[in-house]
Parts: sequence; structure tokens; C-alpha cells
Amino acid sequence: MADLSRAHALGVETSPAQRLIGGAIAGLAGGLLFGIMMGMMGMLPMVAGLVGSNSGVAGFVVHMVISAVIGAGFGLLFGARVTALQDGALWGAAYGFIWWVLGPLLIMPTMMGMGPQLAMALSMPMLMSLVGHLVYGVATGLAYPMVLRRFH
Repeated sequence: MADLSRAHALGVETSPAQRLIGGAIAGLAGGLLFGIMMGMMGMLPMVAGLVGSNSGVAGFVVHMVISAVIGAGFGLLFGARVTALQDGALWGAAYGFIWWVLGPLLIMPTMMGMGPQLAMALSMPMLMSLVGHLVYGVATGLAYPMVLRRFH
């Protein structure tokens, strides 16, 4: 496992493009896990509402696109700090938490005309969403050094 981040440990720099692409691919891995959880909870039709649909399949596609974009952001913002799996898990959890606040509490409800939902943060649905975002973040953070290893 220690050799998963060998490129970082050996001082090999990664370019912003490698961090961007690596983050997007890692974000797809995290998004797949989170998407399965969302499907089991019946949340994908709500995500589809972002594009004017109520289809679970459309919701999954939208979710995966968002996962890749957010994963790319992880690679750019935190990629240089991820030098081992445990770093990836820690930074990924922090990133997942940040996106829990930004996504379901601020951006998504505002896009859907409901306004920010900060008062709902401790409700059971939002706490379940927090768990999903943490799973996304940790999975993305763990996948990131494995993806980067393929670049070197």
C-alpha cells in the first residue's frame, strides 16, 4: 500500500493537468459509491430535477457528472497534499464535508427555488446526506493516489 503514492514519496511532481484528470477519475469512483447509496434511498429523481427530469437514470448521470467535476476540484485543491492513502482519506473526508454544506444545504436547494437549507442540517435526511458526502470524499481521496500512480 505504501507504494500507491510512490511518485509523491520520490518527489515526482504532478502537473495541474494530472491532478485535474486524476481527481476527476477518482471522483467517479467516489461518485459510484455515493450514487449507489442515493439510489437505495430513492434520491436520484431529486437530483434529476436539476435538469428538469424526474428519472432515476438521469439523476445518476447528473450525479456522476457532478462527481467528476467535484473530483477534479479535489485533485487541484488537495492533490499535492495527498502523499499517502491516509492523507487521501483525511483530505477527502474534509472535502466531502465541505461539499455537503455547499451542495445539498446551499447550491442544490437554491437552484431548485427553495433557498438555502442550513436550518435543516441536523434533520435525518441531511445527516444521511452527510454520510453519503463523507463516503464520496473518503473514496475519492483513497482512489486519487491509486489513479496518479497510473500516470507514473
